[in-house]
Amino acid sequence: MNQKLYVGNLSYDSTDQDLQDLFSQHGTVQSANVVTDRYTGRSRGFGFVEMSTAEEAQQAITALNGQDFQGRNLVINEARPQEKRSFGDRPPR
Repeated sequence: MNQKLYVGNLSYDSTDQDLQDLFSQHGTVQSANVVTDRYTGRSRGFGFVEMSTAEEAQQAITALNGQDFQGRNLVINEARPQEKRSFGDRPPR
């Protein structure tokens, strides 16, 4: 079963391909994406990587968490499920 990882403290220059290359050293990467601002297109400094198995994901966390990547120390852990966002008291459009 695929395991999704949160990757934080990324350089704003990091790309999806950078994450793919880094994590593929520790297993099969199903997907890798850097989250970008929808208005500016600039990186928001974090992303997600999906590994093939929980074992590969754990191996990547152990090897990469706290390591320097493009001048920043990575923060890597298991991704939490996305929370449903509320929009205050406004009715939906």
